[in-house]
Amino acid sequence: MYVGQSEQNVREVFEKARQASPCIIFFDELDSLAPNRGLSGDSGGVMDRVVSQLLAEMDGLNAAGKVFIIGATNRPDLIDPALLRPGRFDKLLYVGPCTDLESKVSVMKALTRKFVLSKRVNLQEIVKNCPTNITGADFYGICSTAWSLAAKRLIEAIEKGASDSKNDVVVDVEDFAMAIKNVKLSISEQDLKYFENLRNELSSNVSRKNC
Repeated sequence: MYVGQSEQNVREVFEKARQASPCIIFFDELDSLAPNRGLSGDSGGVMDRVVSQLLAEMDGLNAAGKVFIIGATNRPDLIDPALLRPGRFDKLLYVGPCTDLESKVSVMKALTRKFVLSKRVNLQEIVKNCPTNITGADFYGICSTAWSLAAKRLIEAIEKGASDSKNDVVVDVEDFAMAIKNVKLSISEQDLKYFENLRNELSSNVSRKNC
């Protein structure tokens, strides 16, 4: 890649957005695109120039049409602070794992809405048996594994002649219990505390800026 190519790519993204206005630009893993300037460690200063170009493009959007910018990151503390100033990324929204029982049950209901559940299944009790630091992705893994176990049990029953192939896959309590037992959590207790502290810190910073 030639010198200046990265900055040109940023300009082209915003130019296409202006032409397609109204438009939304979504940057995933924003911390890798716009890290703190001076700390990126590249000898050519490429990332610093990319961040500067990104800031210039964002500042020039007001008169160019309706272009909205959304960014997502797991490490907001690594993003260049200039991006978080008014007129750029104005709103910070923390999306963390469900912490209350009602929200967790709602997630489970949504994930199992197409399942055929045994009458013995009580989603509230299943959620209570899950780790406290469980995420939506972990819930998805539990439900997927539970359904796979139930499907495997049905296949084995059909092979033994104990069931009909037209029967539905019925997910039972034991399937969920085994899935919970084998789930690999996305975040640890330490990670959860880190993100909670980071949320509080960013919230306080935003409050001070708005004063």
